[in-house]
Amino acid sequence: MSLLVPLYVHPAQDPDAWRRLATAAERPYGVVINPANGPGTAPDAAFAAAADALRATGTRLLGYADTDYGVRDAADVLADLRRHQDWYGVDGCFLDRTTARREGLAPCRRLVRSLRRAGASTVVLNPGMHPHPGYAAAADLIVTFEGPWSTYVSGFSRPAWTARLPPGRVCHLVYDVPRPLVPLAVRTSRERGAAVCGPVTGQLPNPWSGLTPALTEAEQ
Repeated sequence: MSLLVPLYVHPAQDPDAWRRLATAAERPYGVVINPANGPGTAPDAAFAAAADALRATGTRLLGYADTDYGVRDAADVLADLRRHQDWYGVDGCFLDRTTARREGLAPCRRLVRSLRRAGASTVVLNPGMHPHPGYAAAADLIVTFEGPWSTYVSGFSRPAWTARLPPGRVCHLVYDVPRPLVPLAVRTSRERGAAVCGPVTGQLPNPWSGLTPALTEAEQ
């Protein structure tokens, strides 16, 4: 199982979390860099140092960009990627709140092509649900579930077409997982066809303010 790590906390607020992430024995699939719901308007020295430390270990860095379900102008998303590249040296991007509807597929594909031409070696789409099947081929990784553990346990359904997807192309992000059940969340993701996951114990409004115990426990 590979871990996707969105760590949405400032390095000055929780330097230990960033240190443990950089020194983890197992390298995650990627770490999402998100200083200000995107790259922000100016470089952040603390985030730059944290990104440098992760890059030195060979960790893939993904710059966060919000697409607002396809409403946000593609040029603005591309500008976010370029700032992430210039300021934090990211390898690719994590596109949050991507649309899942059929009519949004063509614009999404055009956006991904633009991001790749700009140097994004890895593109992750996060519709947070199972989208139209065409999205599966549009990116390197697609998040087909983002939500609380209670919904993941009782309300998850898997469309038949997803059985054709390689597990390494699918990610489940589950929050509000009781800490003793984090290993179960990892196993459940694998059983449901997602070889990449990110189970965290945090809750809304920001479940991603702490490291996943799946990573920290692997160090022990």
